[in-house]
Amino acid sequence: MEKKFSKLPEIWGGIECSYNRVGDNFFDQLQYNNHYQRIESDIALFSELGIQSMRYPIIWERLKPRMDSTIDWTFTDRALKALKSSNIKPIAGLVHHGSGPLYADILHPEFPNRLAEFARQVALRYPWIEYYTPVNEPLTTARFCCLYGFWFPHQKDDKSFVRALLNELKGVVLSMKAIREVNPHAKLIQTEDLAKVYSTPLLRYQADFENQRRWLTYDLLCGKVNKHHTMANYLMANGMSEGDFVFFQENHCPPDIIGLDYYATSERYLDENISKYPPEKLGGNNKLRYADVEAVRIRLSETSGPKVLISEVWERYHIPLVLTEVHINCDEDNKIRWFGQIRNTCIELINKGVDLRALTTWAMLGSYGWNRLLTNDGGDYEAGAFDMSSGTPSPTPLAEYISRLSEEPEYVHSVMSEPGWWQEEYRLLFENEVWQETPNEPALKEDCAER
Repeated sequence: MEKKFSKLPEIWGGIECSYNRVGDNFFDQLQYNNHYQRIESDIALFSELGIQSMRYPIIWERLKPRMDSTIDWTFTDRALKALKSSNIKPIAGLVHHGSGPLYADILHPEFPNRLAEFARQVALRYPWIEYYTPVNEPLTTARFCCLYGFWFPHQKDDKSFVRALLNELKGVVLSMKAIREVNPHAKLIQTEDLAKVYSTPLLRYQADFENQRRWLTYDLLCGKVNKHHTMANYLMANGMSEGDFVFFQENHCPPDIIGLDYYATSERYLDENISKYPPEKLGGNNKLRYADVEAVRIRLSETSGPKVLISEVWERYHIPLVLTEVHINCDEDNKIRWFGQIRNTCIELINKGVDLRALTTWAMLGSYGWNRLLTNDGGDYEAGAFDMSSGTPSPTPLAEYISRLSEEPEYVHSVMSEPGWWQEEYRLLFENEVWQETPNEPALKEDCAER
């Protein structure tokens, strides 16, 4: 019998638009894919998929790289005009894995105020824009910039991490205040990685810590962080002041929509039995050395996956949800299965009462360098709904599938009858492997974090 759905999520789109800094260099995904040269034609292609809304960059560091810079709005004017003409609602992203411009980096005390000044200028220029993401994935960005040292300012300590996260979230609060002074109807879509950590019994304390830390973005914006919060002692020990607590208590800025980004690497597994894992998977804390690997590669005893994680977010906040990044790098059939299975999960949760509005086909023009975590120029290319391998965007089978869903929402692709690789036994890479033994000695606090 053909499956009938009572409620269906919208399909949104987004282009990988990271504009991150490493040392003195800024890496621009839209420069790698040459979108700047094909604005109108690219957006016409996106429109053919039938998407209703699109995450689109209006990047602070690019448009106002110096304090005395005069903003050149030409590119953004053209892009937003094309989106409007295609009846695609833009979701304006102002900082996407960025460390801030030279005059207000992520640890600078003026980062929040100067981001808000830029946000006001955007709102004045485009008062009709309804949806904003002032800072994409604040917690993930703070980790990569200030806990792991991958991106500028290349710090590796908890105090820098906490200060970066607080600066980003103050920037979100002040940006939305500035935007709403221009457009009182503006809405915040706050994105974050839909993450969870699993572990052996010995490392449960570390997994518990990271699973509490993952809520900080939304807890701070919702005014849930006080002196009794589970992370309060950690935050205070690492520089969160009385004034910081007061700021978030007095300036609640709950998201109008919570945006959840989900990848095959979003769920992690920690294991102190390091001889089972290759050296590049090893990290640790200040007590123990351990492996940090993708949970999908482990035969877990706990339930996992997007249904579990989305349900946890809904039960904690009861705020409308959108899957704001749905992407996987693999063969075409499995790309379709990944998107289709997550869409089916969304439908199941909607029918159980979860207010889940949409899922987003991400990295529509593909992405560059995530295999190296954007730590140097270039890197491997992975295609999205469109393949840029030839230098111009070519629709993939995933694009054809999404276009078909827009026209026939209950369409079921033939590949959906088979499991994805993430459900097959061969995904389990570490059950029988034995790597060269290394002493289990104390290690510096670090992670083998992956996208």
